[in-house]
Amino acid sequence: MSGFFGVASKNDCVMDLFFGVDYHSHLGTRRGGMAVYGPDGFNRSIHNIENSPFRTKFEKDVDEFVGKIGIGCISDNEAQPLLVNSHLGSFAITTVGRINNLEELKENCFAYGTTHFLEMSGGVINPTEMVAAIINQKDTIVDGIKHVQKVVKGSMSILIMTPDGIYCARDKFGRTPVIIGTKEDAHCVTFESSAFLNLGYHHEKDLGPGEIIFMTEDEIKQEQAPSDQMKMCSFLWVYYGYPTSTYEGINVEVMRNRCGDLLAGRDDAKPDSVAGVPDSGIAHAVGYANRSGIPFARPFIKYTPTWPRSFMPQSQGQRNLIAKMKLIPVQELIKDKSLLLIDDSIVRGTQLRETTEFLYQSGAKEVHVRPACPPLLFGCKYLNFSRSNSEMDLITRRVIRDLEGTDNVSEEVLLQYADPDHPKYQAMLDEICKRLKFTSLKYHRLDDLIESIGLEPCKLCTYCWSGKE
Repeated sequence: MSGFFGVASKNDCVMDLFFGVDYHSHLGTRRGGMAVYGPDGFNRSIHNIENSPFRTKFEKDVDEFVGKIGIGCISDNEAQPLLVNSHLGSFAITTVGRINNLEELKENCFAYGTTHFLEMSGGVINPTEMVAAIINQKDTIVDGIKHVQKVVKGSMSILIMTPDGIYCARDKFGRTPVIIGTKEDAHCVTFESSAFLNLGYHHEKDLGPGEIIFMTEDEIKQEQAPSDQMKMCSFLWVYYGYPTSTYEGINVEVMRNRCGDLLAGRDDAKPDSVAGVPDSGIAHAVGYANRSGIPFARPFIKYTPTWPRSFMPQSQGQRNLIAKMKLIPVQELIKDKSLLLIDDSIVRGTQLRETTEFLYQSGAKEVHVRPACPPLLFGCKYLNFSRSNSEMDLITRRVIRDLEGTDNVSEEVLLQYADPDHPKYQAMLDEICKRLKFTSLKYHRLDDLIESIGLEPCKLCTYCWSGKE
């Protein structure tokens, strides 16, 4: 996943840009970058943030940068923003999204006249460079962005900074947010609305699906009106979104509280306490506790001073170890207790199994697990939400394979496992519960999840749970 932030100001924008980007650190673990346009033209810096927070890597750059326009990003993969010099002039570009037809687009660019692309590690082309190449096939930046929205399969939201201002474009189906903030002497654009709250901005508008605007310090000019087709990612509210952020008028923390409330409304478990797996599971647990009347507790605490969320290695084994090491138990709240544990989701199952084991080792009598979303059955095709290389990384798919006795399970059968009222669904849950050694397991239902968010179902993407686009 990635996040971006941009500023167009009547005064120097560097500090707003620095803090605005830093507030997206929960969205990426590998690269951070900032670019500004000032008296000496474009200035850019990109740093590796795998083992050190964004803030510490860019403190020196803040002292050296000068400019009234700037964009920046936090990224899980590619280095950005990129600086581009083309027939459209010089500009900086940063993106959030995923391109599924990268090879097809590469061949089209070569046929159009592009001579080469720089390769990242592993021989992969930087998707942001691909977006820039596609934009440069047209006569204007706006027409180029429209072309990107037309030809990219996946999703793509874009910020392009020119010497005059910032072009802001939301993915054509609005899968990720692009939000405009304003204050007396500046405008900003952001993925997370919480990024501008402490910088003095207030919410101006959410861009609609496919909408394009040009933002300066004085005005916000619409270059393309939004479409009426939205498929915003539901998982942003469940997991990735920061609690203080609001998308489409719906706050993340409030949604998670509602989610926990609806989970409790369908449950009959009687544990001694309810706990959330830090960080995203906590708000769901608060909602559950408030509805059920069962006390909320924190039987383990996440240690963050030297292990922030951004410190998460690429190796799955190392990630599992660090996830375990971050959680420190409170023995007095665990020993001889029946606990109900809410996590945002179960992906591979490895971390939650280890969390459950360490609760048992600390003396827990029972561990009931309630994921805050339905079973993940399909790998996301639209956003880089997971480092999984195969859908068989999902514990649900491994269990289904074993229950069906084949890797080649039809879509029709998979949809039966996605139906909470079908016997195959319960058989899958029983097997997951057994393998991960939970006392009991109940997932959030998809209809309840949609109710928790509060948008019309047709405006939400639920593909990872339902398999339906």
